[in-house]
Amino acid sequence: MIDTRKLGQDGVQVGAIALGAMAFAGWYGASDDEAGVRAIQRAIDEGITLIDTAEVYGQGRSEALVGRAVRDRRDRAVVATKASAGSPAYLHQAIDRSLKHLGLDHVDLYYLHRVDAAVPIEDSVGAMAELVQAGKVRAIGLSEAGPQTIRRAHATHPIAALQTEYSLLQRDPERDLFPITRALGVTFVAYSPLHRGLLTGRIRTSADLPAHDWRGQVPRFQGDNLAANVARLGPLEALATRKGASMSSVALAWILRKGQDLVPLVGIGRPENVDRNLQALQVQLDETDMALLDDAFPIGCAAGARYPEAAMASLGREAPLPGAPAGG
Repeated sequence: MIDTRKLGQDGVQVGAIALGAMAFAGWYGASDDEAGVRAIQRAIDEGITLIDTAEVYGQGRSEALVGRAVRDRRDRAVVATKASAGSPAYLHQAIDRSLKHLGLDHVDLYYLHRVDAAVPIEDSVGAMAELVQAGKVRAIGLSEAGPQTIRRAHATHPIAALQTEYSLLQRDPERDLFPITRALGVTFVAYSPLHRGLLTGRIRTSADLPAHDWRGQVPRFQGDNLAANVARLGPLEALATRKGASMSSVALAWILRKGQDLVPLVGIGRPENVDRNLQALQVQLDETDMALLDDAFPIGCAAGARYPEAAMASLGREAPLPGAPAGG
């Protein structure tokens, strides 16, 4: 079993690495449902207990696979899913859909996938708190929320987790989010900790992406941006070689070393990938190693936007204030 970390303020413990089930919906090319189920079961058996999905991942397909996988391991699984919009009416309907897909009577962590530009966060979180009172949800999370929205949300109902992109190539949260989550006791769940595969060293050109892979739409994986980001990987590759570890293990170990309140969320689509990612827990990084990586990957170093232009407005969004006109 692996080390655990606290989820939110209630003392619930989860494995130090979490499993993301986005790939099961085919976002990164073809997926194998049965391999995905076995991967989740293997992960839970090894102590990776926080299993993360969302209604938007295949319109319930990923949730259904997660539900199948955890059914005979429910007492060990901390199941998280996400709602796609923030109106109270939508949230009450969405949780019932998600529970039906999952085949469960509750989820342990329910996120607002993106802050709704038309709904005060007090209304969204207030509705999610009603789901807690109804026993359908154990704890509430936010994803890609702005700093003031996090504070307002937490004042409405305790927020257990904030899920936001964080990796060697995406360190912005250190400036504006870590001080807030740490002050409030909110666990930071770091999605894309391997920067969608860039930090594994296996993607060198666009030709290395599978057909129909959505990363082809992401500016950081295109043309000169991709070349510049790949060129930056030298120090990581060299340190991994010295440690006798993979680049991905070192990149995950760096996040784990950044604080006990961080849980990297790793996409794991096949059983053999479970053991590969657990190797990060064996990598020992000292202060010199951490300083080397910090210097090699300063905040803002990545070339190109981290999402297609149409999606950028939803990242780090601040919710409208109560009584404010929509979008105002």
